[in-house]
Amino acid sequence: MEGINRWLSFYVNESVNHDFAIRRYCPARMEQEQGGECQDQEALVFYDTELCSSDATSSTPCLASSEVDDFVDSFINMDQYGYENEGQGEKHQSFDLAKDDADADAYSMVNGVFGYVPTTMEDSELEIYEDLTTTILEEKVQMCGPFGTTIPEFVPCAAQASLDVDQGLDLVHALLACAEAVGCRDNQQAEFLLSRVWGLASPQGDSLQRVSYYFATGLKCRLSSVLPHNVIANGAAMDVPLITRENKLEAFQLLYQNTPYIAFGFMAANEAICQASQGKCSIHIVDLAMEHTLQWSSLIRALASRTEGPPTLRITGLTSNEDSPKLQSSMNVLVEEATSLGMHLEFHMISEPASPSLLTMENLNLRKGEALFVNSILQLHKYVKESRGYLKEILLSIKRLGPTALTVVEQDTNHNGPFFLGRFLESLHYYSAIFDSLEASMLRNSQHRMKIERLHFAEEIRNIVAYEGPDRTERHERVDQWRRQLGRAGFQVMPLKCTSQARMMLSVYDCDGYTLSSEKGNLLLGWKGRPVMMASAWQVPSL
Repeated sequence: MEGINRWLSFYVNESVNHDFAIRRYCPARMEQEQGGECQDQEALVFYDTELCSSDATSSTPCLASSEVDDFVDSFINMDQYGYENEGQGEKHQSFDLAKDDADADAYSMVNGVFGYVPTTMEDSELEIYEDLTTTILEEKVQMCGPFGTTIPEFVPCAAQASLDVDQGLDLVHALLACAEAVGCRDNQQAEFLLSRVWGLASPQGDSLQRVSYYFATGLKCRLSSVLPHNVIANGAAMDVPLITRENKLEAFQLLYQNTPYIAFGFMAANEAICQASQGKCSIHIVDLAMEHTLQWSSLIRALASRTEGPPTLRITGLTSNEDSPKLQSSMNVLVEEATSLGMHLEFHMISEPASPSLLTMENLNLRKGEALFVNSILQLHKYVKESRGYLKEILLSIKRLGPTALTVVEQDTNHNGPFFLGRFLESLHYYSAIFDSLEASMLRNSQHRMKIERLHFAEEIRNIVAYEGPDRTERHERVDQWRRQLGRAGFQVMPLKCTSQARMMLSVYDCDGYTLSSEKGNLLLGWKGRPVMMASAWQVPSL
């Protein structure tokens, strides 16, 4: 983000007073640096070795001051962010999205979009690419209609156009100091630091102000388990607004229409299904959490255009939204679309969450001769829990179904560490990249952007920061961890072969900064080198 990079460039300059750092606000830090301890403090750890404990009954170590400066620098200077596979030290194979002279002949006008079309494409592939581009354009133009809901109001803050150098440093350090105070259970100091953050953060400001605002809201919610629920900040009550299902679905659809993050996952999963279903005349897809039908229109068109003819298609969705008129109406539209393309489509809904007892051939009504696909879009991390044992049970249940492929799309980040402060730092890195991408692609006063941030990402942030135990469901993992978990359950990666489609999809959004890389058969979509989304497909070797 231009604003953040502008003032942070001064931070790395020696002329800046580094005594301004987080320890300026944290008495525990001052005590630590003078040889004291932070409430029975143990040895300092960072990420897995220097983290603050999330256990409310145990003491929490403070951040080392040297790590704070490194963190602030890397948090803001996302242009310089380098990603390496943890534990492996391997760099991903990157695909340059920039256009150079050698590729000039590979560009053509596709449905009015100057997109990238590989010169080696077959005619059938070209049709799929054209459909993909048309779909993205249509969905970007046809923004979701009114849902009859309003954006929940948060605490009014000073909305500044952008922060100057001192204000930006003040905000970042106050936010980190507040997280440290929360981790050390210094509630009085945390309240004081929250008041400083509220004075600088704003949900209408630049991306630093916005992401800081929502992380501060998460810290406030974490404190509310100890403090009175109506914590006062800047003279206003900070009750967390009620977010309805309609709010969340609207924000998700807006995210899908305005950024490539969701569309990337849908595209990669659909391409994996098409790839593995070649020659199959009957396909059954079990979606582990179907609250909408956004993924299926492009898949229906791709399957209907197969050279061997369209297959019969069944989609079984596990959902808590079975009675939604909007969902039912969307399914009816897709059935009509499939019929018009000469393909038979059935939808079946099961109003239960995925569980080992539900994932059986009888409960899912699997039929002989069907090619089974299990589809998980941003869902498997909800089954990770603290021990990961439940996730293993889910994966083994899926394996016993004998699927042709399991498609997995997840956030590529580590938000499941056992310690609070480590999760806070990692999630602040992650969501700062996302908010930076929104700053580059959407206007600050865009109502669509505000809904995406308030109704979608703010909810994820609050869950990661504020909750523990079974209430914390946003337990994101990195691609290497997913590879280990799926491998232990008996799955092996099925390399995705849709790099060209992904490159063309990104060109449609016309925003510099999105990056694409490959990691052992998985595709990673990132922002300025920071991985954000992971798409993968898995199969059982015996099949």
